[in-house]
Amino acid sequence: MKKWTSIKDSLPAPLFIILLIAAWEVITAALDVPAYILPSPSAIATALNENFFLLVEHSRITMAAVLSGLLLAVIVALLLALAMDRWQLLKQAFYPILVMSQAVPIFALAPLLLIWFGAGLLPKVLIVALVCFFPLAVNLVEGFSQVDPEAVDLMKTMQADRWLIMRSVQFPSAMPYFFTGLKIAATYSVMGAIIGEWLAARAGLGIYMLRAMHSFRTSHLFAAIIVVIFLSLALFKLVDLGGWLAMPWQRKTTESLKE
Repeated sequence: MKKWTSIKDSLPAPLFIILLIAAWEVITAALDVPAYILPSPSAIATALNENFFLLVEHSRITMAAVLSGLLLAVIVALLLALAMDRWQLLKQAFYPILVMSQAVPIFALAPLLLIWFGAGLLPKVLIVALVCFFPLAVNLVEGFSQVDPEAVDLMKTMQADRWLIMRSVQFPSAMPYFFTGLKIAATYSVMGAIIGEWLAARAGLGIYMLRAMHSFRTSHLFAAIIVVIFLSLALFKLVDLGGWLAMPWQRKTTESLKE
């Protein structure tokens, strides 16, 4: 019964997508819309099939920047959040700067990174890291601030050192916030790599999209967009799975609430 309820709850989204694609196909055929303006889903599927291996190769290059930048963002955000939790003066001084940094558009910073570091992999990694850093840092700072002070005091009365308190109390308490920020960052990471490739790169999905756009091969552009969506969803699901594996106590709480 539970399985049927779960299946029934997940049906509306795919059904809506199927109906939308069918309507799209019918409308483009009925109105004879030019392919360079809006290609039909069947034309996009054909472009995706014909350029599958080329898209895989470009995706490999883009994902190298995505994963490297995401890892860098996680490391820097974690270190900064730990430092801000340890020293309140640093938090009071740096947190407003962290928030204000989001007012600077990435398109304004990306050219500077390209000037400073060239057109290789490093600028793309840094752009991805900048895009992903804010949701990770803010969520980690919030997670550490929500730690139960009584639990920390109890560990101190048991003469636990700082590392044991962090491992046993602080990290488990902040982990749901971390994975929430990581889901947002993972979704943004592919977009960050694409932006870097738009500005300067020799290969990658961003370059593929630019070439398709300049040659008015709109079906190829939509095919690349589908790949970008797929990669973003795959990263999101991987992070979701990682959170499910890393937080067994959350699974038990969720299961008890469902019952």
